Amino acid sequence: MRALNSILVTGGAGFIGSNFIRHLFASSTFSGRVINLDKLTYAGNPENLEDVLEAFGGKRYFFEKADICDPEAVRAILRRYDIDTVVHFAAESHVDRSIFGPGDFIQTNIVGTFLLLEAVRELWGSRQDVLFHHVSTDEVFGSLEEGRFSEDSPYRPRSPYSASKASSDHLARAYFHTYGLPVTVSNCSNNYGPYQFPEKLIPLIILNMTEGKPLPIYGEGKNVRDWLYVEDHAEAVWQILKEGQAGETYAIGGDNEWENLRLVETLCDTMARLTGRDAKELRGLIHFVQDRPGHDLRYAIDCAKIKRTLGWSQGMAFERGLEATILWYLEHKEWVARVRSGDYRSWVERNYGRREASQ
Repeated sequence: MRALNSILVTGGAGFIGSNFIRHLFASSTFSGRVINLDKLTYAGNPENLEDVLEAFGGKRYFFEKADICDPEAVRAILRRYDIDTVVHFAAESHVDRSIFGPGDFIQTNIVGTFLLLEAVRELWGSRQDVLFHHVSTDEVFGSLEEGRFSEDSPYRPRSPYSASKASSDHLARAYFHTYGLPVTVSNCSNNYGPYQFPEKLIPLIILNMTEGKPLPIYGEGKNVRDWLYVEDHAEAVWQILKEGQAGETYAIGGDNEWENLRLVETLCDTMARLTGRDAKELRGLIHFVQDRPGHDLRYAIDCAKIKRTLGWSQGMAFERGLEATILWYLEHKEWVARVRSGDYRSWVERNYGRREASQ
């Protein structure tokens, strides 16, 4: 029986991590505490969890500004909170940024994962009621011509980002096989939903539409991605924590493939329907740009295993998910403005004293 009493979430101030933490506190089956460890790089925004801080700060929710590449800080946090579960989201994650600056990806995604694994191995020893869950991506499998990726697909990473994530996947599995550390791994498809950083495709298109800016699409827009609503991903990870088998890998997808051009056109049509704007005018903003180097043509996930073994399934239909995402960005203009201006980065200075006082 797993403890699940004190969960360390690395990268918990990011898009997927913050949605996962919110999901934990909304779950009737979780009564433990969450420690959010985040370095607060450009994509880490603790404002994503201000409501959680207000409700649970100092009682069941704690924020620690730290770098997974700082082994002493990590060990101190693991001991201080008696961590029994790690959910490892922390990663540099934008392919374009990895092309122009791969060094940070190697350091955080590979070295950081290694140091984190070492720290928990030291803390846990031979315990088996604990779990290290490593969150990864379908991009490690490379470009797909036919069929779908599964847990048994060969690794063929084609960008510095995907290569760094492939390396961290192998490290996590090696610690299971070599040291008996209870480890699970998941590889997910493209996530979308609230709190996603505006550089990613769906929020970028939504925000550019609201401002009448060009809607950039790489190449001819033929690249295909499998889109997964972030709340569905959070529920999948929660199911793995509760019932996943140590040593196993779980592929998590949306069963929802879209060509980029068709996706952007659908976003235009949905925005028009929700706001009364002209769909043809919005589509006229579409602008094709030079393709990025090594751009994988297609990703698609076969998630039959997690459905069969853990009873998980997607709960959000794509049309509803796009509507909810568009409306969230339209209703959270202040959040968008703070992210764009960089004001969100002062969160620690504004809130650290309150957090320390409440502990």
